[in-house]
This record gives sequence, C-alpha cells and structure tokens, in this order.
Amino acid sequence: MDIFDRQTRHRCMSHIRSKDTKPEMIVRRYLFARGYRYRKNCRRLPGTPDIVMRKYGIVIFVHGCFWHGHGDSHLPKTNTEFWRRKIEHNKVRDEENREALKAMGWSVMTIWECQLKPAVRQQTLAEMDYLINKHYLERMGAKPVCLSVE
Repeated sequence: MDIFDRQTRHRCMSHIRSKDTKPEMIVRRYLFARGYRYRKNCRRLPGTPDIVMRKYGIVIFVHGCFWHGHGDSHLPKTNTEFWRRKIEHNKVRDEENREALKAMGWSVMTIWECQLKPAVRQQTLAEMDYLINKHYLERMGAKPVCLSVE
C-alpha cells in the first residue's frame, strides 16, 4: 500500500528529472576533468543520448536502474502491471535507439546508476575512459604498439 494519496504520488513522480541527474553529473564531471568535450542531450539523435562525443564517435547513456529495468530492481507494490508495462516498453525503446545509433555509425555506451555507487565508481569511470580511447584509436586506424622491456 502506498503511503501517499494519488495526487501526492503523482506530484512526486512528475518531479523526477530526466536530465542533469546525479549519476549523469558524475560522468560529465569526470569526462570534463579529463579534457573530453561533449554535447548534452542531443535531440537530433535517436533516444536523445545524455552525452555525445562527436570527435570520438561515441554516445553515452546514463540510465537509472529502476526506469530502464536493470538487474534486480523491484517494482512498486501498487499499480504493478502499469510499471511492468512501462519498464518493458522502456527496454524495447532503448534497444531500438541503440540499434538506430549503431546503424548511423555511432558507438553506444550505457552506464548504469548502480555502476556509479561509491564502491565501484572509480573502476567504472576508468573503464569508460579506456573504452573511449580504445574506440578513438581504432576509429583513427592506429596500429597497436608493442613495447619491449630490456
């Protein structure tokens, strides 16, 4: 049973932001501090990616685990069927957007909210940094360098 009446719950849920969320800000601050430049919420691309790195050919989505059905997120106990349909629809839409972006030549990266918890945040951000650089080098046709230690 919900502790709020219908109007109060509606008001609370309508104030949940889709842009400039805390997880998104963590990723953006990290990228900016590392010298990466990007565009935010580019509406011209399918799915309005949270971060668009044109120079690198990469778009990044920062998804909330509940809203996009990641892992073991629990459904609310009230209006369960509505939430199940909504989250399934979000998953299908996410996949369609990902495929459309790939068809346009973009590399798509998804970072989940749970990957930005303090215990694993640095590892996630370091992996993201690595993948951005790896993709950029592959895109530019750079050949791997073998270093020998004497």
